Amino acid sequence: FPDNAFHLRQPLFEPLEGTLPEAEIFARLLEALGVLDDKDYRLLRRAARLGRTAFSAAFVTKIALKPKLMNYVAVLLYRTLGPTLPKGMESAAVVWGLCLLFVQARPEMAKRAGFGGMLPVAANRLFDAMLKQPSGVVFSRSDFEDSWQAIGLPEHKINLHIPEMLAELKTLAEGPAAADPEYPYILAAGERRSETTNTAIRDSSWHRQGIYGALRVSSQDAELLEIQTGDNVRLTTARGSVDVPVEVSSMMQPGNISLPNGTGIRYRRADGSEVKNGIAPNELTDNSRRDFLAGTPWHKNVPARIEKLALPLSA
Repeated sequence: FPDNAFHLRQPLFEPLEGTLPEAEIFARLLEALGVLDDKDYRLLRRAARLGRTAFSAAFVTKIALKPKLMNYVAVLLYRTLGPTLPKGMESAAVVWGLCLLFVQARPEMAKRAGFGGMLPVAANRLFDAMLKQPSGVVFSRSDFEDSWQAIGLPEHKINLHIPEMLAELKTLAEGPAAADPEYPYILAAGERRSETTNTAIRDSSWHRQGIYGALRVSSQDAELLEIQTGDNVRLTTARGSVDVPVEVSSMMQPGNISLPNGTGIRYRRADGSEVKNGIAPNELTDNSRRDFLAGTPWHKNVPARIEKLALPLSA
């Protein structure tokens, strides 16, 4: 704040033979279902060849004549505007639509970032900037008054009356549930750590700091359990047990332990052998303990116990 930025990621590699981008998969599905066909694309394709100004007019006209196309606007733009974009960026056609909507709704904010002017010219300039600046672009500049525009209720009020939550709020007066003596620790199963932010890199050999996939415990709990960094322990929840190395950490409060996200993933080495390093936190999560409304398991509140193993980690 006050600068709002958007990063349109550029393609890095040529796709493998036979693979399809996500937008192409969705487009083919809709076409196979008979939802969209060439009649929906024809006018827009011709307009796209004349430039984005002509395309903008044709797009608005097309939607006005057939409003239900708005339900499939991402595919519509991909099939018509997409082919005019740089190679590999066809899927970004939907971002052009977002630029159009944004400049129309927040012209002053766009103008402060250098994208003022008549619609659709300003939106086209913004979209061009996103395509040409691979490290991102500031698309708007805000002030504090702009924040109120994001609240659409009368008088800019915020609705705190959520009926589904009122009964649940009353349970807060009851205080926390008593700890289960069989599982005296609270496990946060899936802590985001600096070395596990990108699970797309599955080879753990890139890990350079600390012990890969370690269970973090407080120094107080480590003393009580007579364990130290590098020791192997058995971690047990109602769902199952795993053996895992320990890292004593000042970040942890007594009674609280954590496992990192993204580990325990199987990957295949260049020689064809399969490897699994670390612990998959979901294997320890009991889905009977979950949010009353969304049904999401309480990944950050999993009762657990720890037992010291006789064998050291190196064994």
